[in-house]
Amino acid sequence: MTPDTKPTFSEALRFWSRLGWISFGGPTGQIAIMHRELVERKKWVEEKRFLHALNYCMMLPGPEAQQLSIYLGWAMHGIRGGVCAGLLFILPATFILWALSLIYVWYGAVPLVAAAFYGLVPAIIAIVFNAIFKLAGKTLHDPLRWVIAIAAAVLITFFRDAYPLVVLGAGLLGWLCRPSPKQAAPTDEHPLPEGEPIRIGKQIRIAAICLALWIAPLSVVGISLGWASTPAQEGIFFSKAALVTFGGAYAVLPYVAQHAVEQFHWLSPDQMLHGFGLAETTPGPLIMVLQFVGFLGAWHQPGTLSPLVAATLGSFITTWVTFAPCFLFILTGAPFIERLIRITALQSALSAISAAVVGVMAQFGLWFAWQAAFPTRTWTHPDGFVLAVSLGAWIALRVRQIDVMPLIGICAALGVVYRVLL
Repeated sequence: MTPDTKPTFSEALRFWSRLGWISFGGPTGQIAIMHRELVERKKWVEEKRFLHALNYCMMLPGPEAQQLSIYLGWAMHGIRGGVCAGLLFILPATFILWALSLIYVWYGAVPLVAAAFYGLVPAIIAIVFNAIFKLAGKTLHDPLRWVIAIAAAVLITFFRDAYPLVVLGAGLLGWLCRPSPKQAAPTDEHPLPEGEPIRIGKQIRIAAICLALWIAPLSVVGISLGWASTPAQEGIFFSKAALVTFGGAYAVLPYVAQHAVEQFHWLSPDQMLHGFGLAETTPGPLIMVLQFVGFLGAWHQPGTLSPLVAATLGSFITTWVTFAPCFLFILTGAPFIERLIRITALQSALSAISAAVVGVMAQFGLWFAWQAAFPTRTWTHPDGFVLAVSLGAWIALRVRQIDVMPLIGICAALGVVYRVLL
């Protein structure tokens, strides 16, 4: 980025505002849009800086596409640029998903609507397994990664609370089994341009402010409604989840689903899949599905509040504690990006974590497929529609390379035909 190509703050603000409404396609599509617009077309960001920013964001827990938007906004206009970029990236999806969640609880029992959501279930199963195959192909490139993935799947099956320990254990194993200096790449092909000197005191102040902003709304909810209230419990749980969501939405869903469904009873397995389908149809990070979980959890367990007030509070506190850490990680860590990205042991640790994520995702996919395809929990009474459409949708994704949005529409229509018209 040169002085001639650096945008004004208002120009960048217009871009981030538009991106929030067109960022469909999950993290891959969102990152591709940012690269095409900011690097190739507008030339506001250098290729080298974009690649380093992306590598750094991939190392972090949380939604990498939103973190990348924060970083690029920060790179162009400092803290105010990062804050505006990050907020505008998720605001449209926040309000759209709140409205869709409300429509879901009000009209989800209507036969036509219920049939459409029934059709979404096999589509989401196919999407999840397609993501597993893609990530496995990129991640499980040696026997150690395969062992880590299998061990992670087994552990999470029998110890559902073990996800944070699985992530930490995989990272430690990757660190200890890192390649020797002779095996590691000798140089970085994309060196980051020199920036301003790092001022440690300033970064500590930024970290303290971000941490306070992350915790403050949760503290207000807990003190006002009681720490046993559903919105407060959701804030605590999703704050923990935000720190272990390596691998994005697909990785955190096993951890969230099994706790939200089986431990807290905030929603059912089918409702979890329906929320995933709604998140797929809105712009913004796919991890917005957690907002749906927060909405339904508080709607079903409102306490002293009305269901609508409790659900609205639950959805927004869930969204806040999910995305606030992204600003902490990026605004605090971005100045150190060149040093972090060059640490071979850290790269090895994160590669091992990615392998564990594949195993956890596989266990999650099988768990959800079992819940949906065998609703009576016995092998003798399968749901033939779910099995057949899941297989067909997966083939459409893998072989025909069909886009997610048309697939969701087709499966929803098949659900209506099967449940209402036949």
